[in-house]
Amino acid sequence: MRDDMKHLNTLERLAWGAGLLLLALFAIARVHGALSSRAELARFDAARAAHQQATQPASNAQAPLPVPTSVDFTLWSESRVRAYQKSQKEAAPLAIAVLELPRLGLTVPVLEGTDELTLNRGVGHIEGTALPGERGNVAIAGHRDGFFRVLKDVTSGDQIHLVTLEQTLNYTVEETRIVEPEDVKVLEPTGESSLTLLTCYPFYYVGNAPKRFIVRASLTGEGR
Repeated sequence: MRDDMKHLNTLERLAWGAGLLLLALFAIARVHGALSSRAELARFDAARAAHQQATQPASNAQAPLPVPTSVDFTLWSESRVRAYQKSQKEAAPLAIAVLELPRLGLTVPVLEGTDELTLNRGVGHIEGTALPGERGNVAIAGHRDGFFRVLKDVTSGDQIHLVTLEQTLNYTVEETRIVEPEDVKVLEPTGESSLTLLTCYPFYYVGNAPKRFIVRASLTGEGR
């Protein structure tokens, strides 16, 4: 009996040790991901500041985009945090814009394309839609268990800022809708300047989510 108790105590200590090790590794992954995202946004910030300095008189130069100190992983799935950390090991092109949803606390680099690596490290501009700063329908995709999980709380009237090297485009959310994956009408060109955000739905679905969640916003102003 005494040997059995000793064996159980040993197993309990090993289980506690393994649990603490896993928690430590997960915390390290989060810190690494936050620092990497900050560095990527800082690259865009530096490029934007240099572009403005080269194209504007010093008296009219706009302050550079503030760089957030961290990424908020609160709503992220553990697998998406790990994928984000892994994505930082690959070289990435300069972001083409930065997307901000102030009320939801989101600031994220917009990269070109929607492949898995791109969507693990930021959000992606959908090929074939208008580029940030162009007239038409700018469409941006993101993972439902990563950067775009905050979209579950978006409401009509929310403000969205799309910051490019040249200017800041201000949008107002008009509607949200749930569509089938085959419904590509949301990506069609529009006569007016609009912004479409797209992610999978439901947000907490286990496995491949069967629907798509769409946020449509209209341009309400712009500035340098």
